[in-house]
Amino acid sequence: MSSMPPFHLAFPVTSLARARAFYGELLGCPEGRSSADWVDFDFHGHQIVAHLAPEEVRAAATHDVDGDAVPVRHFGLVLPMAEWQALADRLRAAGVRFLVEPHLRFVGLPGEQATMFLRDPCGNALEFKAFADPSRLFAR
Repeated sequence: MSSMPPFHLAFPVTSLARARAFYGELLGCPEGRSSADWVDFDFHGHQIVAHLAPEEVRAAATHDVDGDAVPVRHFGLVLPMAEWQALADRLRAAGVRFLVEPHLRFVGLPGEQATMFLRDPCGNALEFKAFADPSRLFAR
């Protein structure tokens, strides 16, 4: 584990089987503890917990960000650029439908980044991004 404290995120899903297929199989997140109502995943060293709560899953509002309709409620990872590209390729090969196709955003500006948005099979929005220069994560 890195020196950065891992975050913990609990989120609703409509099906634990679909959550396991998406987070465990497609994204490659090892499964931790589980019960009949929830399952833990190791999300690159962070603990995310899919809770079976279909009534809590709903579409997120969107805001315009550099010309893209970005879901306001989302979570994800900032990956090294090569890992981001490999994930984009894997998701495309799996036929994932993107909310925002993989591309560069804020080109030529301090926050230039590769980004993509998608929904898990239960409707939760995720963003995966990468910076050519990781030190620019919080650049203004």
